[in-house]
Amino acid sequence: MTMLPDARENPVWRDSRAVALLMAATLTVMANATISPALPGLQQLFAEDPNAALMTRLLVPAPSLSIALLAPLIGLAIDSFGRRVLLLTGIILFVSSGSAGLYLPDLTTIFISRIVLGVAVALIMTSQTALIGDYFTGESRKALTGLQVSARNFGGLLFILLAGWVASMSPRYAFGVYGLAVLILPLIWMVIKEPQRDLPGKSGGAAANLGMQRAWRLQFGSLVVLQALTNMLFFIMPTQLPFFLDARGYGGAAMTGATLSVLMLTGGIMALFYTRIQSLIGYAGIFPLGYTAMAAGFLLIVSSPLALLTFAGAASIGAGYALVSPTFVALTLNLAPAPRRGLAGGILTASVFIGQFCSPLLSTPVVLGFGYDGMFLGAAIFLVALSAAAGISTLLGASRFH
Repeated sequence: MTMLPDARENPVWRDSRAVALLMAATLTVMANATISPALPGLQQLFAEDPNAALMTRLLVPAPSLSIALLAPLIGLAIDSFGRRVLLLTGIILFVSSGSAGLYLPDLTTIFISRIVLGVAVALIMTSQTALIGDYFTGESRKALTGLQVSARNFGGLLFILLAGWVASMSPRYAFGVYGLAVLILPLIWMVIKEPQRDLPGKSGGAAANLGMQRAWRLQFGSLVVLQALTNMLFFIMPTQLPFFLDARGYGGAAMTGATLSVLMLTGGIMALFYTRIQSLIGYAGIFPLGYTAMAAGFLLIVSSPLALLTFAGAASIGAGYALVSPTFVALTLNLAPAPRRGLAGGILTASVFIGQFCSPLLSTPVVLGFGYDGMFLGAAIFLVALSAAAGISTLLGASRFH
């Protein structure tokens, strides 16, 4: 299997494969929200459709459904048929399905194209995660998991700002932003090669394989559940923050956009320092620090009507999430046997979007019952509990990850 030397000898950002994988990362997590600025214009454009109000709102979460359902199956396909071809397929599908809203005739067909976009994102995210595990090891792998989060944050921010600008000319133009992904295809084609991998069952005896599977599956399952919960709490921000700010009297898309921009920028910057911070405090310290920062952020947002503290709270949440998010990938790649990295990456990808999808479904009843203050305070308390539980759990299993 191809491995990269230690990051101190060959910095990961100098490796063309790392650059290609980071460029692919910019296409993924915020792909759903890229068209958000165009939603009001799309509703007006298709005003003759009696379901326009509902259908336009469903365009944003639609890719999450197919990602959550299909990512584990895509992971199995990646383990069976290889990473490179499915990464290239995912990018081509991303360009074609993402930009289809430029010309499709109605909201129903656009909605279907968004479902297909979810398949593309699942292909990209899952194959990319497997390739990080195949190509890199040690400090290089750790550094790349942090840089991946930065790439997603900065890429998402750029695409949303660009979509907002072109949507002011025509709501359909926002779909054209997805077509920019074609620019990274030549680089992916040239530098991403299929790594040599051991096939399942060909490395070691059956008894050893069985023991290894039992050992890693339980720990991996815990990471999957924890990541779903983390994303469920994190997505309170984009799903409930606009209504919370409106209830506080701020109102307007500008305040929401500014707050979420602070969150994404802070997260992107913090992720650049992930490797250094993790080296200082270890995995056992990353989870308590990250979850405590997120809890503090929710408390800041709810504790004062001052806009400045709202920005500070968003920054704290973004920074905390940027610490814990790459840790899930790093620990998974440490745990999963090489022939199962595609499956592990697929399940891990699915857990991200399951958490996103469940977030408004679970947080909205809490808002109705306890108000926004109660919901944000509850999220902070839950994050403190996660901080303690994750810290103890990771500390007990720390020897497994060094």
